[in-house]
Amino acid sequence: MIGAQDFRALFELSADSQYLLTTNGFIKEINQTAHERLGYSKAEMLGEHIGKFMLLDLAAITDGNPNKIEEHEFAICESTEVRKDGSVLSVEICSRALELNAQKVIFSAVRDISRRKKIECALRESEEKYRSLFEESFDGLFVTTPTGEITDINRKGILMFGYDSKDEMLRLDLEKDVYVYPPDRNKFLSMVHANGFAEYEVIVKKKSGEQITSWCSLTAVENKEGLITSYRGIIRDITEKKRSEDLIWQQANFDTLTGLPNRNMFRDCLNQEMQKSDREGFLLALLLIDLDQFKEVNDTLGHVVGDLLLQDAAYRIQACIRGSDTVARLGGDEFMVLLSGIYEAGHVERIAQKIVNKLTEPFQLGSEVAYVSASIGITLYPNDSADIDSLIKNADQAMYVAKGKGRNQFSYFTQSLQVMAQSRLRMINDLRGALNAKQFFLHFQPIVEMSTGLIHKAEALIRWRHPELGMISPADFIPLAEETGLIHEIGDWVFKETAKWAKFWGNIYLDENCQLSVNMSPVQFLHGGRTCENWVEFLADLGLSGNNMVVEITEGLLLNAESTVTDTLLNFRDAGLQVAIDDFGTGYSSLSYLNKFDIDYLKIDRSFVSNLEADANNMALSEAIIVMAHKLGLKVIAEGVETEGQRSLLSEFGCDYAQGYLFSKPVFPEEFEELLNSQVVLSPR
Repeated sequence: MIGAQDFRALFELSADSQYLLTTNGFIKEINQTAHERLGYSKAEMLGEHIGKFMLLDLAAITDGNPNKIEEHEFAICESTEVRKDGSVLSVEICSRALELNAQKVIFSAVRDISRRKKIECALRESEEKYRSLFEESFDGLFVTTPTGEITDINRKGILMFGYDSKDEMLRLDLEKDVYVYPPDRNKFLSMVHANGFAEYEVIVKKKSGEQITSWCSLTAVENKEGLITSYRGIIRDITEKKRSEDLIWQQANFDTLTGLPNRNMFRDCLNQEMQKSDREGFLLALLLIDLDQFKEVNDTLGHVVGDLLLQDAAYRIQACIRGSDTVARLGGDEFMVLLSGIYEAGHVERIAQKIVNKLTEPFQLGSEVAYVSASIGITLYPNDSADIDSLIKNADQAMYVAKGKGRNQFSYFTQSLQVMAQSRLRMINDLRGALNAKQFFLHFQPIVEMSTGLIHKAEALIRWRHPELGMISPADFIPLAEETGLIHEIGDWVFKETAKWAKFWGNIYLDENCQLSVNMSPVQFLHGGRTCENWVEFLADLGLSGNNMVVEITEGLLLNAESTVTDTLLNFRDAGLQVAIDDFGTGYSSLSYLNKFDIDYLKIDRSFVSNLEADANNMALSEAIIVMAHKLGLKVIAEGVETEGQRSLLSEFGCDYAQGYLFSKPVFPEEFEELLNSQVVLSPR
């Protein structure tokens, strides 16, 4: 227990003001700190009522009954002290009633808290200022828990998301109701964890469901232990800004009239494709297209019609290329096409010719009709040049060469390719007139019955004698005929000419079962229905049946699920025309197709026959094909038989027919007649 002497020492030495008061508030004793802090002498303060110097609620200390002082603990309150000079100090008073020297007194310790109050005031002002800034910010500000629940958001944020109140937003599920894109939000949170903050673009959803693009900055708030307690974020609606940027980018890189890439964008695309070409080893082709007679259309029909023509031309050019290729409008009536992944020049030529053909078709422009053509210059990367400007210059020069040659055509920059392209184009042009000029004729190769050695059939083969180039191989002109569509007219001529010979030879040398075969291109099946009807009528006019003709097709055609192919084959069957699968064994035929389309003959490919004697596998395969065909009720014809050994093996396997140089090469009709006229077992030639 503290004695009176100890209490006195503590009383005097305390850094706080110490007071002993009567129960009714008069000062009995003070320490040095008390009177010095207020600017009075000790004598000036003793005997004065405490209320002269500060506000002190005595009733709160004694509960209005000084006799019960032993029941009361310390009473603490805040008040103010008035100094002698009139200045005021903020103080905290700690008081209690006690008994000292058999007298009831009130002991009060008064501490100066002016500095603390100033700090609290500053903090309050800072908080109010922060809140004001938070609420009045131009950007949306928000606070979330570590798990994403919104705990605070300012007015701008509420308005940005289209909600009516803060309470409404505090009830939202951030992932479900607000966040849209990017889908992996955790990726950005990991960036925040690593760096303390992250900035990124997000797409968020408003209350109405509208999606807006926003810029978002997120900062992690950590406690002393380094654990994240919350996230503070700034969000700004940049939807209009992005639209403006997109519009500016669109205008800088795309042609406003056609919507195609402009020169600037095309150069970027070309640069990227050149790098890809270097890595992967393919060629690039640049086609510079200039519309012939466009100026005349503009001058006579007006710029509005001219613009419509340019739009239609852009659409037509796009329709001629692959999705991986690029079309750009360089300006005026000039377009540029970039063909990537080129491994053979024929592809470039086909595209160029397709564009030429497409642009010569009439342009229906409202009530007006316009006609233009196209001159195209072609250059290749890396063959012709290794830089963009030179490539475009090359294509431009080649385009003017095409114009100088009469327009409506294409020209290569490289001389060797130009020669090839000119030769090919000349052949196509000559091919168009070859039929009317009677430059085509037929050869026939006998098909011999293996059991008797007698001719029972023959295959008709077209030949072309060019007036300047001489004999041209079918391997060279048939693909061109298919590409240009001339195969329909040529194939029809072959069938009808062959049918006439079947009628003639059947009456003189063979019986009514004389059977000749013709090859039918897959392209001809595009008009298969009309073709079949035409052929059946022609045979009927000649007094022949469908049995007199065999149509040879490739086995790959059977896998084509197009209705035109299926319908044509079924029409052949219904008309009695027989069908042979040519080059059997080199494709992917299914046995179900052989039954479905009622196939009559299989022709074993010459690649099997040529190695028949030397390769046991070819022997096994050939024998298997023959056995299989017979099981299905089909006859077998072996192609390319050239030796007695081959004939002997095929005969041993039960092959029905054979054709090849062992018996006869393809010959003119007159020579074939001699073979028919002799009708003896043919010996090797």
